[in-house]
Amino acid sequence: MDRIVRVSLIAILSISLVLIVARGGAALAQTAPATAELRINGAVSTPLVLTLADLKNMPRKKLSVVNPHDKKTEAYEGVLLEDLLRKAGVPQAENLRGAAMATYVLAEAADGYRVVFSLAELDSGILDSDVIVADTMDGAPLGANQGPFRLVAPHEKRPARWVRMLKSITVERAANP
Repeated sequence: MDRIVRVSLIAILSISLVLIVARGGAALAQTAPATAELRINGAVSTPLVLTLADLKNMPRKKLSVVNPHDKKTEAYEGVLLEDLLRKAGVPQAENLRGAAMATYVLAEAADGYRVVFSLAELDSGILDSDVIVADTMDGAPLGANQGPFRLVAPHEKRPARWVRMLKSITVERAANP
């Protein structure tokens, strides 16, 4: 009987150790991405692959918003999505007309969450949306469960189109009927 108990305990400890190591490794991989990248592609003239350093070197926008979940004020900093789309060669301002008005932006997170904005919603010549791709919150880099990039839409009543762990922005034109 003693031998059976010892063998069982060793098996349980071995399995527990494997699970702890596996979970720890996954957490480490999430918190320390080798090179965080944001891809902007689709109906753009210049597809982009941007790093955190690229965003740090672009004109910055600061936003102060109240998180509706915990009612705390959060200070985000990042780059206007409008500026990133301009850099990718997406039609804006006076060039946003006709068929281009049926263009939309699909933002996708690493966990598969996806949201859509019409291109016109992101054009300051039409609407002051102030949607940013944030890389810091309250002066610190975004944590693994929020970043390294987060789409923040500050003027919306609910943060349903805020995208944490943002990995790509795809510009698409709606098909003609």
